[in-house]
Amino acid sequence: MIKTYTFLLSGLMIGSSIFAQTSEGVEKKAPNNWHQLDKTETGYNGISLNKAYDFIKSKNLKSKKVIVAVIDSGIDTLHEDLKPVMWINPKEIPGNGKDDDKNGFVDDVHGWNFIGGKDGQNVKEDSYEGARVYHKLKLIWDGKDVNVDSLSAADKKSYNNYLKSKQKVVGEVNEAEIGYLKTLYPKFLAGDSVLRKELGKEEYNGTDLQSNNTIDLNAKMAKGLILNISKANNSYEITNTQLLDEIGGQLRKADAATTAPKAYRNDVVKDDESNINDRNYGNSDIMASTPFHGTHCSGIIGAARNNSKGIDGIADNVSIMMVRAVPDGDEHDKDIANAIRYAVDNGAKIISMSFGKDFSPEKRWVDDAFKYADKKGVLLVHAAGNDAKNIDSSDNFPNPVFEDGSGRAGNVITVGASGDEKNGGLTASFSNYGKAEVDVFAPGVNIYSTIPGGNTYGNASGTSMACPVVAGISALILEYYPKLTAKQLKEIIEKSAVVCTEMVNKPGADAKVNLNELSKTGGFVNAYEAIKMADAMNIAANIKTAKPPVKSKTKGK
Repeated sequence: MIKTYTFLLSGLMIGSSIFAQTSEGVEKKAPNNWHQLDKTETGYNGISLNKAYDFIKSKNLKSKKVIVAVIDSGIDTLHEDLKPVMWINPKEIPGNGKDDDKNGFVDDVHGWNFIGGKDGQNVKEDSYEGARVYHKLKLIWDGKDVNVDSLSAADKKSYNNYLKSKQKVVGEVNEAEIGYLKTLYPKFLAGDSVLRKELGKEEYNGTDLQSNNTIDLNAKMAKGLILNISKANNSYEITNTQLLDEIGGQLRKADAATTAPKAYRNDVVKDDESNINDRNYGNSDIMASTPFHGTHCSGIIGAARNNSKGIDGIADNVSIMMVRAVPDGDEHDKDIANAIRYAVDNGAKIISMSFGKDFSPEKRWVDDAFKYADKKGVLLVHAAGNDAKNIDSSDNFPNPVFEDGSGRAGNVITVGASGDEKNGGLTASFSNYGKAEVDVFAPGVNIYSTIPGGNTYGNASGTSMACPVVAGISALILEYYPKLTAKQLKEIIEKSAVVCTEMVNKPGADAKVNLNELSKTGGFVNAYEAIKMADAMNIAANIKTAKPPVKSKTKGK
């Protein structure tokens, strides 16, 4: 699930997927590009990107285009800062309804949508994996007197998953919160209907509402709610539709405690979800109706640089391939596995994956896809998640640890979210962490990037933003040092991380710790240090492989 942000709803903390542009009049504590700045020069805890480009320039290096796949919710292919960097399948003729390159995907010009139907429909919302697991295993284990010691290994795993999913789905429902939302929702819907008519638009935000003088009671309530949330988040670009989606998602999650979830995906996609080899499903609509998250992440990686528009992405010579596989809800393992394989088969060298969930019933399919990417030399960058939990001891999927006990993938970087002293602290309060499972921290608080609809830009927070920061740095390195392997890229990113010498906030706790208690490296990613290390590694490799001079056989010479 893409959970990027948390917002305050009448005193209730509720996970959200809101992407917000900071409006005029709202105090900003850091510049829009703070995450790219150098701490020594500016005081902001960024990645020293300009210093990295200065180093590249001093070496007179030439770049080679790198394809970066973004497995996400979709992308605005028409955005002014993304259109120039969209991957174009060179062997596919747009819109002719044919599979010109014979790869099994019709009209996959900029990527593919694995959560779409052949008839053009798309999955927008979906259930949560915990609910899917719980109701499937409930049919097997509910009401049974189980002697765990007598179970086979497979049955024991099934039973334990049933207990875990039951606790997640049934045990964590907050009746007070849900009761409040059930009372709120119909009133908000009624008020929203009035506001749409008064404002003359189907989607509006806090900025639009500031000049609205509605007299309708429900509309006043809806207006007040959005404005209060906007104020709490320092952003007035949160929209009515995003809030409706959030409340609807919370109510769906609560309903799952008693009711089996709808087959949202199967009703649209109509593949055989039990068969991983049934791969040629979906459609070519990578924009669909939910491109907020994917658009924002893509801009961080590679929004066109030096075009005097919006923002500059991190990498200057990339093509962004969008592989849509993540709905508003939890992604399905089959779609993630096939999305990885599609990206690898079509030339991606780096895959950015800003999603995650608590259960992975078909993890072996994803593990096989990780191994496939490793075999093909592709680096996978994954967001650690936003639950302020220790993923050394709490389930978080996908992860590089193979389910069959055969080891772990060596081509995966897991990223936590850092911030700045001026915007909440060096670690993000929401970020997951883990001394063993989180490799590095990267900027993920109030990151300014592309947003769909009208060439707009805005801020979003989450490990979802930190992940593409690392993907962008990795792509930048590979552009100028194309012989590096995925494992070498991972080594460079980790070893070049700037070790934090200050005590930092432990996410989710009122405590100060060393960053090496929260991640393997105890450091923040740094593009300048990484590019220098890549150069040194490249020089060492050239020296090692250089042939010795041939000695002359002529006497006296």
